Amino acid sequence: MRTSFFLNLPWAFLTAIAWAGLAFIVGRIVKRHATIDVFWGAGFLVVFTESLWFSRMRSANAMTPWWGHSSAHAWRLVVWLVVALWSLRLSIYLGWRQRGSSEDSRYVHIMRGARGRNETLYAWKMIYGLQGSLLWFVSIPLQYIAFSTSFNGLVVAGLACVLGGVFFEGVGDFQLARFIKNPANHGTTMNKGLWRYTRHPNYFGDALTWLGFFLCTCATPWGFLTILSPVTMWWLLTSLSGKPMLEAKLTKTRSGYDEYVATTSSFIPRRPKRLS
Repeated sequence: MRTSFFLNLPWAFLTAIAWAGLAFIVGRIVKRHATIDVFWGAGFLVVFTESLWFSRMRSANAMTPWWGHSSAHAWRLVVWLVVALWSLRLSIYLGWRQRGSSEDSRYVHIMRGARGRNETLYAWKMIYGLQGSLLWFVSIPLQYIAFSTSFNGLVVAGLACVLGGVFFEGVGDFQLARFIKNPANHGTTMNKGLWRYTRHPNYFGDALTWLGFFLCTCATPWGFLTILSPVTMWWLLTSLSGKPMLEAKLTKTRSGYDEYVATTSSFIPRRPKRLS
């Protein structure tokens, strides 16, 4: 089935780019590039589903058909359900949060680089096309699972890790949404609940989720070779588009944020420090 996995890579890439293209069309309609964030999470479910479909079609005439590996088939479906839980929760939450909002400052910053260029083509290249390509690359462990015919016990640990990440991410998002909803908190720093132990519980939960997906892939022969994909996701969250850009914004817009940075873990949850 590994041959089928490699044959599917370009089809998975086209699926990811097509999904980014749909986000591009919607973004043009609503005049907000942040729409791509809503499509990001659900895109992993779309690419994984395409890979499962391709696996099913390729094995239809094989000596050992797709459904012949009953236990492996069951694990693939369980992973699909967990991917759906994580991805749809994230997309629905971001869609709800973006209701009636203006453009995200991250994309305003990106589009400043379009000076003197065609803004439409620049947006496609620097936002939608780039994220579509990243979606394909980061999802390679899931694509690999779609073609796996055996899983060891590590898949249970991986799924538990994913569910822990979904819980951490979801609770963090809920606590933040409730905090922002209170007018008395306008312009102040969220430092309650999970946010007391890490400045980014949602990003940490996301990283934990992708560690879980990688462990699920490691439960299959040679699955560990997909490690660059989750590493890329962790890098995005901690060093590029996630934590650094958000903190640069919050430092300017939230009172008490400098003290919060000095006392609270930047990523991995731990007890807050005491200022001397």
